Amino acid sequence: MTTTSAPPAATREALGRTLVKLRNDGLDIVVVDADLGNSTTARKFRDEFPDRFFTVGIAEQNMIGVAAGLAAAGKIAFCSTFSVFMPGRCFDQIRVGVAQPQLNVKMVASHAGISVGEDGISAQAIEDLALMCSLPGVNVIGPADVVEAEQAIEVAARTPGPFYIRTGRSKLPQIYDESYRFELGKAHVLRPGGDATIIANGLLVHAAVEAADTLSQDGIDCRVLNMATLRPLDEGAIVAAARETGCIVTAEEHLIGTGLSAMVSQVVTANAPVPMNAVGLTGYAESGKSNELLEKYGLTASDIVREVKAVIERKGQS
Repeated sequence: MTTTSAPPAATREALGRTLVKLRNDGLDIVVVDADLGNSTTARKFRDEFPDRFFTVGIAEQNMIGVAAGLAAAGKIAFCSTFSVFMPGRCFDQIRVGVAQPQLNVKMVASHAGISVGEDGISAQAIEDLALMCSLPGVNVIGPADVVEAEQAIEVAARTPGPFYIRTGRSKLPQIYDESYRFELGKAHVLRPGGDATIIANGLLVHAAVEAADTLSQDGIDCRVLNMATLRPLDEGAIVAAARETGCIVTAEEHLIGTGLSAMVSQVVTANAPVPMNAVGLTGYAESGKSNELLEKYGLTASDIVREVKAVIERKGQS
């Protein structure tokens, strides 16, 4: 699996243009914004449908409340801000106002992870997926590229119930073309393989493919799964990977103790125990350029290569 010839694009770029398309298709969409519509790209929807766009200023708790009210009135309510603010600043409102009543609110949060770079530690959401996965009934998605982000947003709009979609600031290579079809709750096999499995989401998916290409030069046949949906989790794909390849490495731009690694580990230990390693964060980072931070904190293809080789060695000892 290689990247397409399309230019790199940030997953956050998917929001505004996709919502405009869906409204033009007739979906009863409204958007609530917390003063960051330019950065999240939600403002593109405002420019086309100003009577369906509501801004509450820097008041994320109010944004969730307004979106919940609009959803209760029958609208498909989208809300967007940075991921440090949603769910970080309004978790209680999401829990009580959206998750418990299972309202049709679609939360799209941009600028996730440490790849926001120079914005610094206070702006780096590395706990958001764990917070949202803790809420029963909330669908949680971390797209790998802008094409998958567009399709995830459309699936969210057309599927009843609450969604959280994590997008990013950095421009990423496009893995998929328009022939791809995102399926909620289904992992996508980017590369088959029998010696080990890399399970990744978000920004680390492309790095996982790069790592598998490098490993193949050493005769290591590595399966790569894009686990874009964290809730509902594709447990079948995880169990199959464990049984068929005998070891797993997870890769995520999130805390490994509470994110993808933790969730995959639960499935593996309960169904098909095999050696596992993880590439991800174990603590907070700092301010710096995105690529420098990813390298310093071990979120690169070479880090995945190292962990795959280490876990294969453990497999041989078991």
